[in-house]
Amino acid sequence: MLMIFSAWISMFLTTFLTPPKHLWTLITTQGFFITLFSVSWIFLQDFNFSSPLFFIDKISGPLAILTCWLFPLTMLASQNKMRLEPINRQRTYIANSIFLQFTTLLAFTTSDLMLFFIFFEASLVPTMIMITRWGAQERRLEAGMYLAFYTMLGAVPLMIWLTKFYSTHGSLLPTLTHTTHITQAAVNCPGLFWATCNAAFLVKLPMYYFHLWLPKAHVEAPIAGSMILAGTLLKLGGYGILRTSPLLQETTLSQTLFIMLIAVLGILATALLCLRQTDLKSLIAMSSVSHMNLVITAALMSSPWSYSGAMAMMIAHGLTSSALFCLANTSYERTSSRTMILLRGMLMMFPLTGAWWLIIALSNLALPPTINFAGEALIMVSLYNWSPLAFLIVALNLIFTTAYTLYVLWATQRGPLPKHIKTLFPPMIREHLILLLHILPGLLFILKPELLFCV
Repeated sequence: MLMIFSAWISMFLTTFLTPPKHLWTLITTQGFFITLFSVSWIFLQDFNFSSPLFFIDKISGPLAILTCWLFPLTMLASQNKMRLEPINRQRTYIANSIFLQFTTLLAFTTSDLMLFFIFFEASLVPTMIMITRWGAQERRLEAGMYLAFYTMLGAVPLMIWLTKFYSTHGSLLPTLTHTTHITQAAVNCPGLFWATCNAAFLVKLPMYYFHLWLPKAHVEAPIAGSMILAGTLLKLGGYGILRTSPLLQETTLSQTLFIMLIAVLGILATALLCLRQTDLKSLIAMSSVSHMNLVITAALMSSPWSYSGAMAMMIAHGLTSSALFCLANTSYERTSSRTMILLRGMLMMFPLTGAWWLIIALSNLALPPTINFAGEALIMVSLYNWSPLAFLIVALNLIFTTAYTLYVLWATQRGPLPKHIKTLFPPMIREHLILLLHILPGLLFILKPELLFCV
């Protein structure tokens, strides 16, 4: 495991020592080689590795693979615009992206929950730098401030709880705490206690009402920032809830019913909000909130099926949402606009890109036999076993998701062809390769879905 992290650290040397002419080529190639090496090593360990510093199991393994896989794709997606900047800024941008992915990978694979908390919070620094320095819009400082304050305020109760847990039980290693009998003092409001301890994770996912930072961050971030936010940083919240839930005092769903109601409301409300968005990146960000609230309902139900559905949903969403942001970026780089009414009629000029839009939008819709469908099906079955009424309410989300998916396809691909679209240059092979490398893992998971399931 140390060899893998040494290989990732070596990319910093490549970043600062490579001649400018070969910088992006070498970084992208090295990223792919290290990613394939890391993924092969995790598969050889059969998702079961434990040491004093690192810990990989069926929960952390797939998320670590996703983190490794997305890094070279972010480098591919960033080249077109970043090549225009001075070489020192390019090197700083690449080093910042490497540091962001490195801290995220450490957070997923560390064996101590306090170290997880440290790396969880450390990922905030490169994310803020990326948004505030390389964001293209005038409100990027406001987006960075929203992100910082939401994350730090949610982190305070988590740090207090982890410190108290360590002083009581003497360990924060998941391998030890899962095998020992955990006894905690009774609390008057166990549901409020659960929500307070998980506040940092609920903000990061984010749960509805805590989600206001996410559309701002996505809209202002460069393409690499949007891909990493959607692909891996949101999953830190889901991973934290799944990892810490066995350590919290046993809570029944009746005690956390208020959180469940907010999550169910968030699934429907954000799906409806997608129907009135005019900004393409803002719509994709709202779609992410809807899917992540479904993960919260799965975590609250705490059944083997719901946990497996949450894992499948997080991996599938990481690939699909990142691909959607790449598609939005291909349009933005050509038109300098994210307003959907200005992007209409592109199907007539770029039919292959229209095919990518259709494939990825249907994956986001959870069409069978995609892994998105498997995750939603497992969560919905668990929800039906808990409450048929809650199942019927959440099932409305299928209608709303279909509606905003058709809305995106109609608003960006169909309609009369504006004159400014006729002068745009066609998509490059590099952009098609990025989208293909987002879709291929999803197709492989269809053939071997047990890699994503915790049971």
